[in-house]
Amino acid sequence: MKKPEKGSLLIAEPSIIGDLSFNRAVILLADHNNLGSVGFILNKKLDYNLKDLIEGTDSELPVYNGGPVEQDNLYFIHKSPELIPNSIEISQGIFWGGDFNTVLELINSSKITSEDIKFFLGYSGWEEKQLKDELDSHAWFVSKNNYDNSIISKCCNEFWKEKMLELGGEYSIWSNAPENPSYN
Repeated sequence: MKKPEKGSLLIAEPSIIGDLSFNRAVILLADHNNLGSVGFILNKKLDYNLKDLIEGTDSELPVYNGGPVEQDNLYFIHKSPELIPNSIEISQGIFWGGDFNTVLELINSSKITSEDIKFFLGYSGWEEKQLKDELDSHAWFVSKNNYDNSIISKCCNEFWKEKMLELGGEYSIWSNAPENPSYN
């Protein structure tokens, strides 16, 4: 089993169907160390745009459910550290956070787009050894991020299905299962 590290992907195993937060989730690990882990769900778009949450912008940039922790806070990942001061590198040209006022200016002047930045309400977090326990119980599998920083514009509902098809074998069967098994 691949070990989790900053920049890797956590893919929800089909066995966690029914977990409202993580069913069919693809998570980018933004930080992983011996104290815990932080990540953002990449493929659960909310019914909000940035303009619905932030005054001072008319931006239609989508907002995603980053996870069940601190869902009243807005987070972002991006690939523009040269434009956004105080960014923290995750890996492979992907950065987390930075000066939000600068981000708003860049968005309002169309200097960054959905190709460059992704917003989340909340994040996914694990305490020390919690993620290891979940990996040991087969709730997740770890995958290398083969998309590098283009993963920021990678979206949507089909992402988990794509990962299931990549794995092949019995995972291919899960790729076509309904999101809610009771609909079957």
